Amino acid sequence: MRLNPTSSWRLLPMLFTLAQMGAYHKAIKISTKHLAEKSDISQQTASRHLIELSRIGWIKRSVTPRGCLIKLTESGKQPLKDLYSKMKVLIETAHPLSVMIEGIVFSGLGEGAYYVKQEGYQKQFIEKLGFRPFPGTLNVNLASEHDAETRRELENYPAIEIAGFETESRTFGPVKCYPILINNKAKGAVIFALRSHYDVSVLEIIAHQHLRTHLRIKDNDKLHLEIFTMP
Repeated sequence: MRLNPTSSWRLLPMLFTLAQMGAYHKAIKISTKHLAEKSDISQQTASRHLIELSRIGWIKRSVTPRGCLIKLTESGKQPLKDLYSKMKVLIETAHPLSVMIEGIVFSGLGEGAYYVKQEGYQKQFIEKLGFRPFPGTLNVNLASEHDAETRRELENYPAIEIAGFETESRTFGPVKCYPILINNKAKGAVIFALRSHYDVSVLEIIAHQHLRTHLRIKDNDKLHLEIFTMP
């Protein structure tokens, strides 16, 4: 049974407590009274959580003459494994997994489309980002000095590297990309070109669709940007 994220996080403390008490590896005998005391919740809440965990298949409950036996199922172990993996990356990675930046939409110089349409870039965008960008960039002025400082720090974090290339007429430099989520709605990528007409107060964003139309945004609108670093 699929569980929504809110319910998942609500039940994880109980699942973790059961695992700590040995139910991760074998069936344990435990009363709801003891479990409630261990979890610092009411006995009624403990009983309800056990019923929910059993209903969604995360634990197996068996009533025997010796009492109620509880053991985590394989599907019940998976949320703990997922949490462990995420916490391990979060703690051991030397940089944040994502950063939050706010910016103001503005009309750029119109040169983004020329660069984005270059086949040498397009092929790499498709291969490394997973989409063919709309011919143009969304330009965002950073909202504060804090946002500008975050943007400067971002350039020191691992990125998706787009190699430079040459055509018969000119050379195109390398580009660094970071996946981005805009207003929690649209996905794309921030691009940092080695040669750019903009300073660190500006972000250029590409996506597979025309973002102004898709997000119904215009100049001077504020955007909330979550930018993801590479592990």
